[in-house]
Order: sequence, then structure tokens, then C-alpha cells
Amino acid sequence: MAQRNLVYILSHVHKSLGFEWVTMGLMRDYRLTFILLNESTSSLEDFLVKQGVEVKRVYYRGKQDFFNAFLKTLLYLLRKRPDIVHAHLLDAQLIGLTAAFFSGVKKRIYTRHNSNYHHVYHPRGVWLDKWSNLLSTNIISISQSTDKTLLQLERVSQSKIVKIPHGFDLSAFDTIAPDRIEKIRLKWKIPNQQPVVGVVARHIEWKGIQYIIPAFRKFLNENPSACLVLANAVGPYHEQLMELAQSIPTNQLVIVPFEEDIAALYAVFDLYVHTPIDPLCEAFGQTYIEALACGVPSIFTLSGIASEFIINRENALVVEFKNTEAIFEAMLQLWPDNQLNHKIVEKGRHDVVLRFGINPMVASLKALYDK
Repeated sequence: MAQRNLVYILSHVHKSLGFEWVTMGLMRDYRLTFILLNESTSSLEDFLVKQGVEVKRVYYRGKQDFFNAFLKTLLYLLRKRPDIVHAHLLDAQLIGLTAAFFSGVKKRIYTRHNSNYHHVYHPRGVWLDKWSNLLSTNIISISQSTDKTLLQLERVSQSKIVKIPHGFDLSAFDTIAPDRIEKIRLKWKIPNQQPVVGVVARHIEWKGIQYIIPAFRKFLNENPSACLVLANAVGPYHEQLMELAQSIPTNQLVIVPFEEDIAALYAVFDLYVHTPIDPLCEAFGQTYIEALACGVPSIFTLSGIASEFIINRENALVVEFKNTEAIFEAMLQLWPDNQLNHKIVEKGRHDVVLRFGINPMVASLKALYDK
């Protein structure tokens, strides 16, 4: 049987291990092409070119380039005549699904990467989500959070929705060479002392970092050598968080805007904290999986995919939403390194290997594409 022509359309993606893994899983079975809506070249584009995958980069900074990007994407799809278009992230959904519809692509898919964000923070954005829902023939839901948003808040037909959680090449987090860890320490000037408390989350209000910072400040009283690392430290809430972080000594606070070697960064951490502020705000939360795969004792609130497999004191410590005191007490329970610490690390690794491998995800994608 002839290979089907599959086009991925992404917006504002610079580096993504996930898309690299998916590419390796799909490129043997499909004529795979990527349309990248980016302002410039990227690590992902370099990777794709190296693998021999066709890439069409469309210059795109934001809404000021929307119309030109739409026309270029439409013309490209008219020439390419793909069997399937799969869009990821809002700008790519709006441009890609619309262009796919008008170019006559029969199978139009998008993966829902946001949950109730627009419903809470940007009500006008709900109409953009509904436009994507309307134009798609299938929507990939990645968690119960996105299930609820699509079915209950946006009234999408159940027949359109396919549940495919994110998958990971977990071997990438297995054993991190010491030289990679030391390189990260030196690059970001992370003190070679314990404990290092890590946070990997964009600086957005609903990520709940405003509850972690004061919890760490209290933790410092018990552990004066502790260091807090805030990674992916960009976003609309950054200024407010930096004001809050002024209470932490500058030599015990490390700000990491972006790090490509994310596995080595996790390996630096002695404790990890991720505390979104409600059950639906996190659509998936790949950081839950990454931290456990790296064997970092973790403190979580139950949002996104965590609601489906995290169990308190089994594979992580679970704290209440918006609760600084609970985060602080959980830090004290896990440090110094102790029996509970080791128990949840072992169980956490076991659970992510059981549930979130890349091969089941790729198999589910193929089943959807070939249906």
C-alpha cells in the first residue's frame, strides 16, 4: 500500500523532544512533512532536516503575520495534496485547519494542548478553540482535563474525540552522564550543595509558583544551604514572581529562561515541585512525567494528567491547591533523603514506564491516521 501523505503544522516551537520522538516513529510509514510557523530557524527544524524530513518554514511572529502565513500554508497544501493534516498549538490550529479545510484535506486533526485556559482567562479565545473544533475531523484529547473541557464546556461531539496521552522516550531520562550534570551546574551557576529544589514551569499565574517561592523561603530556615531553581522562567507573570523572590538570597536563587538538555537539568534537582492551582488548568503537564522519569522526589497538585495516576505517598507527595504551608511541610517530609523519598522515586519511575512510553502513543496515532 502506498504511503499516505501526512503534514504536521506547528507554531512557535523551537525545541521539542516530543516531536523528535514522534518523527522517528512515523517517518518510516508516512510521507512526512512539517510546516513550521516560526520567525527563524530552530533546533527542531535542524533535527528534521538532518533526518531527511521535508520542512516548510513559514515566517510567523504573531497575529500581524496571520494572513500571509495562511496564504502560504494554503498554497503549500494545494500543491502538496496531503491525505492528513495534524496541527499543534493555537496559531497552527487556526492557520493549518482553515487552510486544510479550504484545500480539501479530508482528515484534519488537532491535538488539544490547552484545557480551560481561555474559559478562565481569555473568554474571546474560546471562540478560537470552537473554530478549531468545528474545522477538525478528529481532536486528540491528552488527559481527563481536556476531555472535560471539550465535552462539558465546549460541547464537542464524543465521536470527534480520540484519547491519546503524550508519550515519552523514557530512556532519555534514565541515566544522565555526570559530565552533562556538571555542565548544567556550571552553565547556570547552580551551587554544588544540597538540597536543590527545582521548578520547571512557565511564569503564568495558574502554574502556582507564587505558592512555591514562600514555601521555599520557610524551607531555607530549616535547610540554610538550599537552592531554588526556577526554569522555563519566562511569561506574563515573571515580574510579579521576581518581586516575590526578592525574599530569597540571590546566591540561593537560580533563574533559567530555557534549557535544551532538560533531562540533565532535572538530574541536578534533589526535590521537585509542580503545583498548578486547579484540576483543569493543566492540560497535560509533561513535567510530571519528566520529573518522575528522572527519579526526582516530587511534590504535586493534581492537575492535568497527574489526576489520572499520581497517588499521595505512593509515587509523589500530593498537596492542596494554593497552599504554601502544605508545600513547605511536604519539602520537610522528603528532605533529608529518607525512606519515603526512595519509595516514591521507585514507584514513580515504575508508573511512568508503565503508562507513558512513546511506542503506544505512536501506535495510537497510526491507528487514527489509517482509520
